[in-house]
Amino acid sequence: MRTAATARTVLAPVALAVVVLALWQAWVVAFEIKPFLVPSPAGIAEAFTTSFSSILDASLATGLNALIGLALGAVAGMALALFANALRFLDRMLVPLVAALAVVPIVALAPVFYAMFGAAAETGRQLVAAVAVFVPMYLNTLNGLRQVEPVHRDLMRAYAATAEQANRVLLIPGAVPYVLNGLKIGSSLAVISALIAEYFGGPTKGLGIAITSSAAGSNYTGAWAYVLGAVLLGALFYGVTAGIEAWSARRRGGS
Repeated sequence: MRTAATARTVLAPVALAVVVLALWQAWVVAFEIKPFLVPSPAGIAEAFTTSFSSILDASLATGLNALIGLALGAVAGMALALFANALRFLDRMLVPLVAALAVVPIVALAPVFYAMFGAAAETGRQLVAAVAVFVPMYLNTLNGLRQVEPVHRDLMRAYAATAEQANRVLLIPGAVPYVLNGLKIGSSLAVISALIAEYFGGPTKGLGIAITSSAAGSNYTGAWAYVLGAVLLGALFYGVTAGIEAWSARRRGGS
């Protein structure tokens, strides 16, 4: 039963993707759509294959920035959530800050960080990704820490457990599903943020720069090939974090 359900979960989106691509290809061919408007999937696949090494290099540059940003944002979000859960006054102080970070556009952050850390460094892009990841990590971790049943808290107090022991034994294990969900959400945001930050200057490598350069040179099919690389990079980040979440859920269910 589980194998059949997994097969349906995998096959359904694959079948939908095949149908969409087939209709896309037929539409472009039937109406003779020019590549500068919408290139065909076959043309994009050919450009992707031809430029695979360049796309891989650009994906590695963007992926590294996204990974560093994901790590920074995740650690900062979890750490501040632990402090906010222990110190309610800190939680009230952080509410407006987190709300502000949640609505700050990437297009405003990237130039500011480039001015602070230099346009030749990757630091600005990594920090943009970290800010994007911080908000879901903080909110999910804090929500998870507050899901503990009151009776369990009372039991820890009855055993005279210290705050460190309560966190290690009770709060943190209970918050793990929420943390992993925040990490899964943050993984996609990290890739998107690192990619968009590349549009506003910085080192001349990465998928964002490659997309804009190809489009500026009227190589629209090549630009879409780099877009495909960005899609695959985002899917990789999401797939890895979703796999970790599923593995953790199975482990908790079997324990």
